[in-house]
Amino acid sequence: MGKSRRPSRTARVLLPGAVAAVLLTGCARGSGGAAPEGPAASAGSTATATPSADPGGGSAPGTLLVTDFGSDTVTFVDPVRGATGSVRVGTAPYGVALGADGRAWVATAEGVAVVDTAARRRLALIPYRTDTGPVTTGEYRGGGMGIALAPDGRRAYVGVNVPGGNGALEVIDTAALRVTDAVPVGRRPFDVDVSRDGAEVYATNHDSFDVTVVAAGTLEPRRVEVAPYGTEGGLGSWLKPHYAAVRPSDGRLLLPFEGERLAVVDPRTGRTEIEPMTANTHQHGVAVTADGTLLAVGTGPIDPEADRGPSLTVRAPDGKERVYPLEGAHEGVAVSRDGRTAYVSGGFTRDGYRDGLTVVDLASGDTRRLAAGSRPLGIAVL
Repeated sequence: MGKSRRPSRTARVLLPGAVAAVLLTGCARGSGGAAPEGPAASAGSTATATPSADPGGGSAPGTLLVTDFGSDTVTFVDPVRGATGSVRVGTAPYGVALGADGRAWVATAEGVAVVDTAARRRLALIPYRTDTGPVTTGEYRGGGMGIALAPDGRRAYVGVNVPGGNGALEVIDTAALRVTDAVPVGRRPFDVDVSRDGAEVYATNHDSFDVTVVAAGTLEPRRVEVAPYGTEGGLGSWLKPHYAAVRPSDGRLLLPFEGERLAVVDPRTGRTEIEPMTANTHQHGVAVTADGTLLAVGTGPIDPEADRGPSLTVRAPDGKERVYPLEGAHEGVAVSRDGRTAYVSGGFTRDGYRDGLTVVDLASGDTRRLAAGSRPLGIAVL
C-alpha cells in the first residue's frame, strides 16, 4: 500500500498553492468563453435540431468515437488507420454514451448532443436545466461531464458541473429529447453509471469525495462518502474519486485510487471495502469487461520521487494485476468487442495531454500510438 514508503501524505494531499487557488475559486483554465451555437435556449426547453454532417459517412463496427475536449467535435477513429472524420457537437465535449440504436449521447459545455453515428450527423442539442454560467472551456468548465444510458435506452443521465458549487444529475427523455428532471449531487460529477437492472444511477463526484446514489424510480438521492485516504485538504486534495465501474457479478462500484487502493462500494449499504493495487500512480478512467476484469488508467505521478509513471492496469476478478507502462498522461479507456485490445484516450483533464490514443494489446502489453481528435477524453466502441 506504500505507507512505509510515504509516512506522510500531506504533500500529496494538497495541490500546489497557485493551482489550489484556481480550483477553490472555481475558475476554468483557458476559459476564453467559447460562444454557444445560436441563441441560448431557456431552461428545460426541448432540443435544437442542428444537423452537422461529415462527408465520409458510415461507421464500421469496431470504429471508435472520441470526444474532443480541446475542440467542439467528436471524432470517428479507425483503430488501424486513425481519424476518419469529425462531427460538431458543442463546446468542450466530455463524456459519451452509446445506445443500442447507434445514437451517441455526448455531454458538452452547452448541452447534451445527440449524434447519429451511422449518418455521422448531429441530430439535436439538448440544453441543460441547471444554470452553469457562461459557456467556457478548460478543466473546470461548467456543463456536462459523466453521462450514461438506462439499460432500456429510454433515459439518459448526465452529471452537470456547476463551477464553484454542487452539481446536478439531469434526466433526459431520449424520445422527447428534453430534460425532465434534475437531482442535486456533489461537486464536479466526473462520471455517471447505471446499475445493470436500471434501478439506480451513480454520480461520482470528484470534489466532494463521494458518490451520489439516485433511485431511478423516485429520483431520491443518497450520499456515500468514498475517501480511502480521508478528506484532508478539501478542494485542494489530489486523493479524490474520479471514475467508477459497476462490477457485473454483484453490482458493486469499483473506484481505483493512486494505483494503491481499490475502493469497492456497496451502493445499497454504503459500505466500502479496500483492496490493494500495485501500479502506484494517480488513476483516472476505468472500464470493466463482462467477466469482471477491471482496466484502470494511470495518469502519472503526483510525487515524481515516489510514484511511478503513466500506465494501464489490467486487474483480473481474483485481484491479480498486470501493469502496462504508457507514454504520457491519458484519461479514459474502452475495450474492443473481442476483449483483446484496449484503447486509452490521451486527452487528460489536466496539462500534459496529447491529441491521440494509445492502443494496447491486452495479452502482450504491446502498445502503439494513434493520432485521433483534439484532446480526446471520452471514448466508445461502435
